[in-house]
Parts: sequence; structure tokens; C-alpha cells
Amino acid sequence: MSTQHLADMRARMATSAQSPSEAAPIMGRIHSLESGGMVDGPGIRFVVFTQGCPLRCLYCHNPDTQALRDGREMSVDALVAEISKYRSYMKFTGGGVTITGGEPLIQRDFTREVFRRCQALGIHTTLDTSGFAHQSVAADVLQYVDLVMLCIKAFEPQTHTRLTGVPREPSLRFAEYLHSINKKTWIRFVLVPGITDSIENVEGLAQFLAPMTNIDKVEILPFHKMGEYKWERMGLDYELKDTPSPSAAQVQQVVETFRKYNLTVDV
Repeated sequence: MSTQHLADMRARMATSAQSPSEAAPIMGRIHSLESGGMVDGPGIRFVVFTQGCPLRCLYCHNPDTQALRDGREMSVDALVAEISKYRSYMKFTGGGVTITGGEPLIQRDFTREVFRRCQALGIHTTLDTSGFAHQSVAADVLQYVDLVMLCIKAFEPQTHTRLTGVPREPSLRFAEYLHSINKKTWIRFVLVPGITDSIENVEGLAQFLAPMTNIDKVEILPFHKMGEYKWERMGLDYELKDTPSPSAAQVQQVVETFRKYNLTVDV
């Protein structure tokens, strides 16, 4: 990713769209919707996949969400009307709505308003994010978020840049901000053999997270290649095509490292 592209993307995240007039509908760009999500927060969830992402993760399983111009346009009113159809089973299972991507904080106004409307209906809200955003953007959205799922891609600076194309600092600052406001958080960590599995990277992240009392748990996500076909379909070079999934022993070693720092771990 070019320096100029990254600067433009971060500027967009900082400003988002200017507040529209009360009469104008708030619109967003959506990749897809899933009405029965089971791995995107507690309970059964209505999952909104938004378009646009400033990261270029080597293992991204949704590369078709990266470009903000793609997908389809949808108003907050239309999306909330669709979400409302599933309120009964969300309530029964302790579920709710998760907005993921892409990176939902790129579309700040849209994401904030969907969450605000959901909370007004008594629907639990979860933000799935990389945390690559200015604090002002985060604060604007987080006031309507019940749970944050923060994916910290790597702790070592060089590893993070190699893996995502962007520096680690915004995501770490985001984690610190979540702690400062005591926002309930699940940390997600993708275990990629040969990239994120070094003891320095894992232990460094565990040490960083250990003092944060707002973290309910750390989810270890073993690397997989389920999205490889999308890269091929889009004519992109999938650099991790020869990377294996981690073994059970490798996963267990990482689990034990996080637990050593009194963090609750889920796989």
C-alpha cells in the first residue's frame, strides 16, 4: 500500500462523511449480511460486513471487502428494518448485531447510527475492528457499542507491518483507550505459523494485555486458507498459499503463554 493511499484512508476515517442534514438518509456501503452468525460475538448474531479497509492482511479471508467503492449502498433505515426481523431469536439466544468488514470505523457515521438505533431497540451491539482509527472516530462510535472484538494482528512492529502493510501503533493505542473507558473487549489473535507464532511476538502481546481489566478473553484463531479462492478469483497473489495451519501443539503453546499472564483464553 502506498504512503499516500494510507494517508488518504486514515484521513477518511478521521473525518468520515460530514454530518448530514436531518432530512438526508445516512447511507453506507455493504458487502453482505448474515442473519445467523455464530462466531462474531455472544449468541446468534446478525452480522453486517461493511466495505473498505486500510489494512492489507496477508491472510485476509474477505479481500473483496477492502475497496470502499465496491459492494452495495444501503441506508440505515433499510438495514435496521432488516435487523428488526430477527429480534426475537437474538433475544432468545443472548445475541445481537455485529458490524465487521472490512473495517467498520471507515464508515463512522453509518456504523454509529446503526448501533445507536439497535441499542434503542434493546439489541446488543458488537464492533469487530482492527482498531486502526483515530480516537475521535472511536469515541464517536463506541458510545453505542456493548462489546468490542479487537483483532491485534501482531505485537512486534516489523511483523505487524509485514502482515498488514500498516504500523501497529494505532491498534495498540485503541486497545489502551478501550481500557481507559472500561469498554468490554474480546481480543482476537490470528496464529500464523512462521509469522505470528514467535515467542517474542506472543509473549509481548500477552504482557501488553495483562494489565487491562476490561478484557474478558483472548480468542486464538488458528490460521486457515478458506479465503484463498477469493484471492485467486480477484487475480491477487496469495502469499501464504504454502503456509500450513498451526498444529494442536503450536496452538496449545500460545494458549499457555497467554494464560501465564492470567488472561482467559478461548480457541
